[in-house]
Amino acid sequence: MTDLSYWLLFLSAAMALNLSPGPDLFFVLSRTLAHGPRVGMAAVSGVCSGAMVHVVAAALGLSLLLSAAPWLFTGLKYVGGAYLVYLGVGMWRSAGAALLPRPEAARRTTAMQTFWQGVLVDVLNPKVILFFIAFLPQFVREGHGSATAQLLLLGTLVVCGAFVVEALAVLAADRLTAWLRTQARVACVLERGLGVAMIALGVLLALAVL
Repeated sequence: MTDLSYWLLFLSAAMALNLSPGPDLFFVLSRTLAHGPRVGMAAVSGVCSGAMVHVVAAALGLSLLLSAAPWLFTGLKYVGGAYLVYLGVGMWRSAGAALLPRPEAARRTTAMQTFWQGVLVDVLNPKVILFFIAFLPQFVREGHGSATAQLLLLGTLVVCGAFVVEALAVLAADRLTAWLRTQARVACVLERGLGVAMIALGVLLALAVL
């Protein structure tokens, strides 16, 4: 396989995977719609930082240790699922209020708080661990440097692709915000819908059927 075909295959696979909806994308969209693009970009930075934790762990072999300890994997799975359910319940209870003009509500959620929430969304998702264990080694090539360095490079490229996709999602969601804030019923349906999706993802994560 030539270098060109190798990179085309890798980047195409990485982009297709990044475009698949998951907890991180739902989290980014919900925070953007509720609090604007600044908080939305903080959410993107948070989930991508969490993903980089998994990249480093996979490159150093720590993820293999985690996958070999079923009790540890199960514990992380339940904690991650519970956290997503917690976020989803909050969105359901808000019932669109976060999308309506409420400056005092916006002040209660800072970019830094959202960043750390985003980190937890990814760090507590064991599916991300398994993804990097299963996906990245397929593209490690002999004669192209150490496996650790290649894994770090490939994983970083995947995360960079995710950052681009999610940043574009922030821009698209922000364009909807002004209109949504004049449509209380639509805002309620949208936020509750995102909340239900987040709860469902949390339950599926805990059951390990995703």
